[in-house]
Amino acid sequence: MELFDLTLLSSTLRMVTPILLAALGGALCARVGLFNVGLEGLVLIGAFSAIVGNHLTGSVFLAVGFAASMSLVFSMLFAYMTIHLKANDIVVGVAINFLALGLTTFALRTIFDVKGAYYDKDMKGLPKWDIPVIENIPVLGELLSGHSPLVYVSFLAAILLYVFLYRTVTGFRVLSIGMNQVAAKSIGLKVGALQYLAIGLCGVLCGLAGAQLSLGQVTLFSEGMTAGRGFIALVAMMLGQSHPIGIVGSSLLFGFMDAISIRLQGFSLPTQFTQMLPYVITIFAMFLLRDRGMGSQHGNQQSGR
Repeated sequence: MELFDLTLLSSTLRMVTPILLAALGGALCARVGLFNVGLEGLVLIGAFSAIVGNHLTGSVFLAVGFAASMSLVFSMLFAYMTIHLKANDIVVGVAINFLALGLTTFALRTIFDVKGAYYDKDMKGLPKWDIPVIENIPVLGELLSGHSPLVYVSFLAAILLYVFLYRTVTGFRVLSIGMNQVAAKSIGLKVGALQYLAIGLCGVLCGLAGAQLSLGQVTLFSEGMTAGRGFIALVAMMLGQSHPIGIVGSSLLFGFMDAISIRLQGFSLPTQFTQMLPYVITIFAMFLLRDRGMGSQHGNQQSGR
């Protein structure tokens, strides 16, 4: 078995999707002055809701929509507490994470009457899309074709977010809120409404990330199946400086390490060692960010609230 080949790169695109979608959502929150550490919980809610939606409707696309909707609801809870109640965004984000973990565990036993994980052999996951013309090109076809729709949606979302932030009036207003909320309010911008918009879009993106986890990569739900991907997405967002293009690059790094960790299991290496690789890279990235990035920016934003 070779360590590096086209299959590894193709696997990277699948692995990067949940991280990229959640990181883009986190970037939207950061751009309006809110540091959303609740990405992990929002993705977990999306993953569970996708399975429930698929179980109830039998339609995988309705299930994806249900996942996005439920994560949107929980993101609105985050928005209400941080914007209206002026609660600390980090504390609220941590609370969302614990709420999601406990609620999905309880609902798993209540709805499906199982513990640990739910799997239905008759449940269909997301389809694999073969791209016309490209699928017949020797290297590109193997690399880019045959992924779930959400893989392509994640990269499209990065492009659309870039256009939104840097090519539209609303996007410029969002950026201005992140730079200085007091100044944004002084010129008449509806700061609260734009913050709700950003957090709502974050919830939708995290719901899609969860759907990719439970219906795109596998077709099941297990307790805590996000396994820290929301936190990795947070680091990817910080490493990419909340810029869509930077986030794509940093997310690809973490997705690649995730794919490598799975590949190394085929070389008789201890599972515990291979599974810790993405998190080792995450810790290393945090060292790189210790004097820069969103930490100091978040402090400035909090002082302006």
